[in-house]
Order: sequence, then C-alpha cells, then structure tokens
Amino acid sequence: MPASQDELFAFLEGLGIGTTTVTHPPLYTVEESQALRGAIDGLHSKNLFLKDKKGALFLVVAEENAAIDLKRLHERIGASGRVSFGSAELMQSLLGVLPGSVTPFGVINDQPARLTVVLDETLATAGAVNFHPLVNTATTTIAAADLLAFLRATGHEPLLLSFSEAAASPDL
Repeated sequence: MPASQDELFAFLEGLGIGTTTVTHPPLYTVEESQALRGAIDGLHSKNLFLKDKKGALFLVVAEENAAIDLKRLHERIGASGRVSFGSAELMQSLLGVLPGSVTPFGVINDQPARLTVVLDETLATAGAVNFHPLVNTATTTIAAADLLAFLRATGHEPLLLSFSEAAASPDL
C-alpha cells in the first residue's frame, strides 16, 4: 500500500521537518492552482512523470513557469532518447498518486528508488516551496532545504537543473 498523507506527514516530522498545509478543492493544473496564490506563500511547481525509451523513469519538478522543452530534455537528464509521459498506472504503482496529484512527496513510495528526481535549481534554492501532499486537495509548504533533506532521506539524490537557463539558450 502506498503511504497515506498522514504517513507522509509523520515521516517528515520524524526527520524534524516542519510544514504547513492548506486544504482546497481539487486542483489538476498549474492554471487552476494559480487562483490560490493569495493564500499560499512560496514558489509553486509543475511536476512531470516521464520515462525514456529504455524504461528509465524521471520525476521533473520545476518552477511553475519554467519552460521545459520535452523534445530536448533527454539531452540534459541523461535519458536514452526522447522522453514521454509515464502512464497513470505506472505513476500510481510507483509514486502512489493519481494524475493531477504528481508531487516530489510521492518518492516516499518509490522504494527502493527506481526513478531519478530532476529538480529545478530555482526551487532548490528558494525559501518556501509548495507541493501536493500525495493528493490534489491540499498544498503543503516546505522549506527548500527541507525538501532536499526529504528527497535524500528517501534515497533520491536530485539532479539539479536550471530550466531558466535552458529557456534562454537555444543550444540547450
């Protein structure tokens, strides 16, 4: 069974990580979540569950306005050929979340670690960052340094990339 929201919070607490969570109606897209900006401080994200041609899996966690060129992303993350979206069934079996709820917190369920977390440097160096806590009816705020500690505690050393630089440079 995948971890529940309560089990996620207990795991974070066990690591000494504090969070704040706001409940809200279900949100499925970045556009829908932007309506909550007055109630939730910190940076927000878009999260992509991807796989390459050889079946390697990636969770791309980027600042919500980051430009991600899926046709060239494989060159930056070490994937075998172009990447495509992983199926809902694979995402649910690996991360324990449904489409619309993709979150780096889902790696609590990826044991042993099978996927590579690709984290936007903008998020990694921010103060507060926000993600769904395994469900899209809430948003949890966590310090960026604590997010990194959480990822490492689950066996997921993130690959840090700057998506803003990629958007500015046609060579990447």
